[in-house]
Amino acid sequence: MAALASIHSRNPQADPLGRLPDVSPARLPRHIAIIMDGNGRWATAKGLPRQAGHQAGARSVRKVVEECGRLGVEVLTLYSFSMENWRRPRDEVQALMELCLAYLASEEPELVKHQIRFRVVGRREGLPPEVVRAIARVEDATRHGTRATLCLAINYGSRAEIADAARAIAADIAAGTLRPQDVNEAALEQRLSTSGLPDPDLLIRTAGEMRVSNFLLWQISYSELYVTPALWPDFGVDQLHAAIRDYARRNRRYGGIENPRPSGAEHA
Repeated sequence: MAALASIHSRNPQADPLGRLPDVSPARLPRHIAIIMDGNGRWATAKGLPRQAGHQAGARSVRKVVEECGRLGVEVLTLYSFSMENWRRPRDEVQALMELCLAYLASEEPELVKHQIRFRVVGRREGLPPEVVRAIARVEDATRHGTRATLCLAINYGSRAEIADAARAIAADIAAGTLRPQDVNEAALEQRLSTSGLPDPDLLIRTAGEMRVSNFLLWQISYSELYVTPALWPDFGVDQLHAAIRDYARRNRRYGGIENPRPSGAEHA
């Protein structure tokens, strides 16, 4: 990760203050979510085992996390392991869990040093106990981080998350702590695992797939979508900049009429 706060001095397209010169700070997404797809295809195309693709994907995570921090993105959410991923071969799942443990161990000191809060969304039940302990350890160590938030979706499925929130509402009504007439969008949002985080402004999907794969279905209601053909191990700073520039050119209407861009929008 080399820390969210670090400067990527080798990137000639960004200025020393951490900005893209052709994107106004007002047009920068506050929260970026990424569906990281294509590790297996990348490895297969190179005649390598799938685990090699996941290891290469971890290197892309480091680059993207670092650059988001340098640019001033407040929240980065990465779809790391879906509930459906348990259907993959056992050795591949085991390799992914080991990669997760190695990542948490190596990045914890950097997160603490640079005041980056770490959190995981998804069901802890079913994860290996050592992974659950590592997640809890890093979340606790970074709980006072205020500079930015790195969120990993692990053993995550959005339909399950919404169902869990609905059950929590039902339990609160049964306990008498919530009135049925007070059930609204805010009540459900407060019971989602992403509670307290802003909704994603930009959702990026790699590997050219045109679907959202049960990821943050509630939270991406008004997110801008960006799909790139790049496989995740090939996704780096240049591809991230392209996605942000594309986002900055859009006009987010939220169901209303088109509004003029705010002053200070990016140069044409």
